[in-house]
Amino acid sequence: MKAAYRTDLGVCLQGLAEDLLNPETTDQYSCSVDLVFTSPPFPLNRKKKYGNLQGQKYVDWIASFAPIFREVLKPRGSIVMEVGNAWEPGRPVMSTLALEALLAFLKEGEFQLCQQFVWHNPARLPSPAQWVNVERIRVKDSFTHLWWMALTDRPKADNRRILQEYSAAMQKLLQTRKYNAGKRPSEHGIGAKSFLSDNKGAIPSNVISVANTQASSDYLKYCRKHDLQPHPARMPPQLAEFFTHLTHS
Repeated sequence: MKAAYRTDLGVCLQGLAEDLLNPETTDQYSCSVDLVFTSPPFPLNRKKKYGNLQGQKYVDWIASFAPIFREVLKPRGSIVMEVGNAWEPGRPVMSTLALEALLAFLKEGEFQLCQQFVWHNPARLPSPAQWVNVERIRVKDSFTHLWWMALTDRPKADNRRILQEYSAAMQKLLQTRKYNAGKRPSEHGIGAKSFLSDNKGAIPSNVISVANTQASSDYLKYCRKHDLQPHPARMPPQLAEFFTHLTHS
């Protein structure tokens, strides 16, 4: 796994996480980090240039970072880890490695699982190709998990910082102040004034739909300028922005 972080002197350190994240480099950040946002290599069957392990080695490797992250987190800090789905080698059967790695990480760091998020990438290419494109016995895998974890049940967070624009229907409701109140088939009771408050936006769900189709970004411009090979598994900056705003209340 590649790692990069900015020091208090504004210097960006880059390299393998195993080399950079050690007591010599992280002791100075003990209990000082609000958010660790990471996307380690997924437990894929095909080897990538950026490195990815399989089987129990992958589970142990992910869990090995838990004590390091715990050490640098503030008491109410958060960890958000993106982990994709995995498949059993040569079989149209999903692997449980991603879940096993999550459980091992939680146990090793004694973290609380605050909430599960899903990043839906509508532009993702069909995969796994053998089962989706060739044999046509599965549908394309178009999402990854984002696991939000913390040292406490109540990490620093405020969803008012990530409100979304109201839908046209909600804007009309606020203008007319009329809607169908009463009990729903789900047995939820909707009061006559439940939706009349203008809260300046809608609370987002835990499904984030963002297409990963950027052809130009500050990162890519920097790589071109300095003749660097861009990382092949980039994510849209909106994901990091979402959790940065959510956990920095």
